[in-house]
Amino acid sequence: MTLETKQLSIMLVDELPERSEIIKKILEKAGHRIVARASSKADLTSLVNHYHPDIIIIDMESPDRDTLEHMRTISADRPRPIVMFTNDEDSQTIRRAVKAGVTAYIVDGLQPRRVMPILEIAIARFNEFQTIKLELEKTKNSLEERKLVERAKGILMKQSRYDEESAYKSMRKLAMDRNMKLSDLARSIIAAAELLK
Repeated sequence: MTLETKQLSIMLVDELPERSEIIKKILEKAGHRIVARASSKADLTSLVNHYHPDIIIIDMESPDRDTLEHMRTISADRPRPIVMFTNDEDSQTIRRAVKAGVTAYIVDGLQPRRVMPILEIAIARFNEFQTIKLELEKTKNSLEERKLVERAKGILMKQSRYDEESAYKSMRKLAMDRNMKLSDLARSIIAAAELLK
């Protein structure tokens, strides 16, 4: 998702319609589309679920608890870049905003010439974070699958008096014959062993 190559669909959240209009004009001039405009009092989660914006831009004096809770829910269920322009430079508020999934927290409010570079950075950071998160999840799953296979191999070695290599080969052959993932077969072996205890 880069600003040069894609028309972005954007949701604007702002208490002041005139301020929101300034951002809208900047973004539309750059070729992007505003799919929703709302105040922070709106059900932001429902709006995101309905409009599926590529990015959310929030402009408010200080992020309130409800807005941050909406951002936390959105980041957990439908992650996307979130840019927040604010005048609140309190470090606790900044930490809460980042923890809620805000990608870029910009103090000193909105300055028209900075909008596009800030969006570019927010999208790049978001994409990088999502890549790291995905790799971490893959590594975690791979480790868990390996532990399952090791445990199932141990069960086979104990019950069938296989050595480690034979137990593994036997499991691989059985998984291939049944068109199963090795980790799924390992789960079945473990479950069967638990039943027979």
